[in-house]
Amino acid sequence: MSNIVAIVGRPNVGKSTFFNRLIQRREAIVDAVSGVTRDRHYGKSDWNGKEFSLIDTGGYVLGSDDVFEAEIDKQVELAIDEADALIFMVDVETGVTGMDEDVAELLRKVNKPVFLVVNKVDNGKRAADAVEFYSLGLGEYYTIASINGSGTGELLDALVEALPEKEEVEEEVLPRFAVVGRPNAGKSSFINALIGEDRYIVTDVAGTTRDSIDTKYNRFGFEFNLVDTAGIRRKSKVKEDLEFYSVMRSVRAIEHADVCLLVLDATRGFDGQVQNIFWLAQRNRKGIVILVNKWDLVEKDHKSMKEYERVIKQQMEPFTDVPVVFISVLTKQRIFKAIETAVEVYHNRSKKIKTSKLNEVFLPLIENYPPPAYKAKYVKIKYIMQLPTPQPQFAFFCNLPQYVKEPYKRFLENKLREKFDFKGVPISVYMRKK
Repeated sequence: MSNIVAIVGRPNVGKSTFFNRLIQRREAIVDAVSGVTRDRHYGKSDWNGKEFSLIDTGGYVLGSDDVFEAEIDKQVELAIDEADALIFMVDVETGVTGMDEDVAELLRKVNKPVFLVVNKVDNGKRAADAVEFYSLGLGEYYTIASINGSGTGELLDALVEALPEKEEVEEEVLPRFAVVGRPNAGKSSFINALIGEDRYIVTDVAGTTRDSIDTKYNRFGFEFNLVDTAGIRRKSKVKEDLEFYSVMRSVRAIEHADVCLLVLDATRGFDGQVQNIFWLAQRNRKGIVILVNKWDLVEKDHKSMKEYERVIKQQMEPFTDVPVVFISVLTKQRIFKAIETAVEVYHNRSKKIKTSKLNEVFLPLIENYPPPAYKAKYVKIKYIMQLPTPQPQFAFFCNLPQYVKEPYKRFLENKLREKFDFKGVPISVYMRKK
């Protein structure tokens, strides 16, 4: 379970450039979630072996200066509420502005690590100019140039050092199924339909994040915690505010979950924001079930399930081995099928294959379809085992692991899915030196 780091500050100080530089450097999500006024970015990153979720809060660019400043403040307040650490970015070219001072006033009251980052410092004169940011009352600052990356190493060293250690919750033994998705997709209605019809509910317990409720639930003889992330919106007329809050809650819910039930609105399709949540769950190695809600509205248009599913899976490539369940919360169509499928995915994610069985199945297969030769050298895979991790990860031991390329790893992953049924679960394939 990783920490959340939020980048805050007024627009045009280089937050998005810094964000993109961080996550392009490592295997992480690079996503833009379509917002009301601009794109919202969030992803996973790591530094010195410590992983964290990164959120670019962006700027609100609609309305008068007064509205503008008010919305920046709201986003900062939300980031303060949810994040474990905050990066406050300012611009050395423009110096301290009134909006910088407003944000600083909020951050001075925070009992969380705050890193004042002066951007666009790419020469000695600008480094000297940065001294004026001491006036914000946030103590020491870090000078960087996000356009070329200078100074980011020192900042990230300090950031990961300050991030709180996330304790593993040993007593939490029940699986966690998180219902996630964009606003108005029907998440809340889906959970209410389940709870309203089923009499096996035991109790409501407070979730690990505020406003997120774990409902202990029993269906098909299987007990689990159903995590409701639907009640995450604040009562506000500002849609941007709600959208940002939804993104932060979704990140938290996904971090904690075993299986994510991703609810999408059939009338809107598998759009950009839904895809971003999907890839976030996939990169976090969670089980995934796609729930296409409001199918009763689409059925009238005679759009077939197979065609709709084909379009969704095209957008999921290359991870297409994901169950898609067409539901209607309004008519309660297939809502229990959705839970049954999620339970199956949970069991797939927990599945352990005996080493003897893996080698029995794969060694003859690899002999018939060996890795392509590279630089006139032949790769010989000698042994396969599943690693002792919470999600399926497999090590293939061979003489020249560096010569096994991605297409062959995908071939092995597809064969693992074909032979052992890992539907709905991301699989990791590693080549190790024998």
